[in-house]
Amino acid sequence: MDNFIISIGCFLVFVLIFKSFLFLYQVLRTRKQQKALLKADMPYIDKMDGRQFEIYLQVLFRHLGYHPEITKQSGDFGADLIMERDEKIVVQAKRYGYKNRVSLSAVQEVYGAKAYYRANQAWVVTNSRFTKQAKELAAACDVKLVDREDLQTLIDKINPTFKAQEIYENVTPEARKCPTCGKQLVVRQGKKGHFFGCSSFPSCCHTEQINK
Repeated sequence: MDNFIISIGCFLVFVLIFKSFLFLYQVLRTRKQQKALLKADMPYIDKMDGRQFEIYLQVLFRHLGYHPEITKQSGDFGADLIMERDEKIVVQAKRYGYKNRVSLSAVQEVYGAKAYYRANQAWVVTNSRFTKQAKELAAACDVKLVDREDLQTLIDKINPTFKAQEIYENVTPEARKCPTCGKQLVVRQGKKGHFFGCSSFPSCCHTEQINK
């Protein structure tokens, strides 16, 4: 009986030590990821609107040896960028809140763009992550998914001299209309950074976050 109790005690101590090491590993891994995200300027990428993100990707892919062009803002047939190196690639850019996952509709759209532009490859690039359904459809349609970690890896490859902060602060977000009165929304500077405000202020006080 005494040997059994000792064995149980040793087992519990082992489990406790193992869980402690596992917790420490997870803490160190999280800190490493956070440092890498800061190096990759990801906090500024997360603040961008769709147009700013497209321009950022255009600069990034140019540094990676591609020849990217941004498509027109409307009627792009599912492609935000078209780029060439050895092959033609259509890219759909999805700048999301990083907690929101990109759905399979993005895969469907870029797959259609691949056919329309007669491209060899189709990519969806996001600062976020993808749903399970999006991953399954992408695998079936041979669409390349570039998620938050993949994007960080691409940035680290070139250690860019340009910074996401420069694009965020110097590129005007895409124009949009006020949903309250229909007037143009304009970019304004507040205590917490840029935001959209109605051009008819003060008669209309509607505001929006730029990355909404």
